[in-house]
Amino acid sequence: MKEMANNLIIRALSANAKSFSLSSRKISDLPKSIARLKCILALHLNNNLLSVLPTELKSLQRLTELNLGNNILLEIPVVLKHLHALRKLYLFGNKIERLPPDIFEELPNLTLLNVNHNKIKVIPPQIKSLVNLEVFSIMDNLLECVPAELCCLVQLTEINLNNNKVSSLPPVLGRLSNLRKLYLARNNLYELPEGISGCKSLRILDVAGNLLTMFPTDFGFLALEELLCEGNSLVHAELMTSVQEIEVLSLKELAAREVLMEKRNQCSVVHRTLPLYPELVSMLSQWGWCAVCHKPFLTTWLECVQFVNLKIDMGMKRNLTVPVRAVLCSYTCFNEKGHSYYGIASTV
Repeated sequence: MKEMANNLIIRALSANAKSFSLSSRKISDLPKSIARLKCILALHLNNNLLSVLPTELKSLQRLTELNLGNNILLEIPVVLKHLHALRKLYLFGNKIERLPPDIFEELPNLTLLNVNHNKIKVIPPQIKSLVNLEVFSIMDNLLECVPAELCCLVQLTEINLNNNKVSSLPPVLGRLSNLRKLYLARNNLYELPEGISGCKSLRILDVAGNLLTMFPTDFGFLALEELLCEGNSLVHAELMTSVQEIEVLSLKELAAREVLMEKRNQCSVVHRTLPLYPELVSMLSQWGWCAVCHKPFLTTWLECVQFVNLKIDMGMKRNLTVPVRAVLCSYTCFNEKGHSYYGIASTV
């Protein structure tokens, strides 16, 4: 096998090739002569039996694309951190269990990272070093959470987290304003983060096979073209009799609402002095808007749902009605006529 690989390397050198492939050759070891291919831009080593890479690979300083998919790597080879020009890295279909933080810091030009079909449990926060990353695919692994640092990668246009064990997403997901495709199918998600409307470029959202009951309050502001949501526990529109609880707001809630109202007035004493009390600012940062009266509140008093038609209300091709979360500040607002919000029944 090594002799065959050496012969192919000699041919590539003679042809001054910019791309070189040893794909599907049943290779278990790369010959050291690979270091002679200093001018190649793309190297394809997928569908082999590679468990390690030779240190000589670091000589390929012009390499921009490397495909190591479908091998038997147990870890990401350390030699990769020397390939500073690398833009596309494929590591799918190996046996990798962790993403080493130090390698990310050495690959700032990476635009595509594919680690599908491995055994990865954690995305390290150092992933934020991949400042030029546009496509991140880590489907079919063992992830349970997603670090907030992933949302620092504002150049991302596609994220694929399908087939993992993720139960929640970072609240700052909305920072990814260039994100066009988000695949979250077959995870353990109970909800999507509020503020997802910050993903203004999002066109495809796949949340099929999760545990969602409704979509977040600002979901209707997304300019989606395709939504996949089968296999969830979405709330259905069924009329039921209910008993209205007595409405009693705490002193803390009443005071918070007054402060939040005054804060909107830039000339008020509250607006000017509030920054002097960081603990109070932190507490009030969790405020929300009432969907009916549009006044601020601190604690959600009544969680409701509005049923949105994807075709009529959001301009999608699919004629499907989905539940979207809405929050109200009081039963007084809930009892107002003319709105389309429904209370959510809890069964005992």
